[in-house]
Amino acid sequence: MSVEAPAIAGMTGDALLSLRDVHVTRGGRSILKDISLDLAAGEIITVIGPNGAGKSTLIKAALGIIDPDSGTVTRHGDPVIGYVPQSIALDPTLPLTVRRFLALAGEGNERAWKSALDRVGAGPLLEASMHDISGGEMRRVLLARALLRNPAVLILDEPTAGVDITGQGALYRLIQEIRTDLHCAVLLVSHDLHVVMAATDRVLCLNQHVCCSGAPDQIREHPEYLAIFGRQASAEIGIYRHHHDHHHDLHGDVCEHDHLPESHSHHG
Repeated sequence: MSVEAPAIAGMTGDALLSLRDVHVTRGGRSILKDISLDLAAGEIITVIGPNGAGKSTLIKAALGIIDPDSGTVTRHGDPVIGYVPQSIALDPTLPLTVRRFLALAGEGNERAWKSALDRVGAGPLLEASMHDISGGEMRRVLLARALLRNPAVLILDEPTAGVDITGQGALYRLIQEIRTDLHCAVLLVSHDLHVVMAATDRVLCLNQHVCCSGAPDQIREHPEYLAIFGRQASAEIGIYRHHHDHHHDLHGDVCEHDHLPESHSHHG
């Protein structure tokens, strides 16, 4: 199977976010070259690539944090954007509860904060210290903070950084559920090839330029993908298929499921 690298990844007429021929240089070196993509409501696009491929730069351009040297970034209809950064720096000497952290976002009230935490499965954390929560709990709190804006576009930079394998799968399922509930567009960067490909509609393989893009099962056989990640990485794509008959709590423990059981499988 062959997949051509399209001029515009995920091209659609109802895009919320569009990049056209975006070029970014730093220190005389091209970080991004001729990047074009469209992101539509209800679509998940995952950006993958080796270290130094320009993934975080792409997100910064999409957010408007940096301006491209050439090309355009268009946010159609000025959609509300929620952003989950790869990491945040907290002063270890500053007492900061999750409640206060959400309040600092300047969105909503206590009812909204509790609702956002409940949505991401972090309801019990409202009074917890931001310094004491785990990596997985931190990702959920950051996601809850982004959801306070009721975003039309959700942008996530390495959303499972510092999260164990069980937590990674749970977070990607949560992202899918949020996409379905809000019908928002999702643009995320990830290194988690072994799980992320099963949780996305379209994959964009980046290495300064768009090497290839398409559905996960197509990308896994693309020559440029194989040249970057190798055959072993290709074999890992999409092996995670999870139809669960239980849920995991914040600590990864199995908790009761109130619905009829569904199949539960991990293929590999």
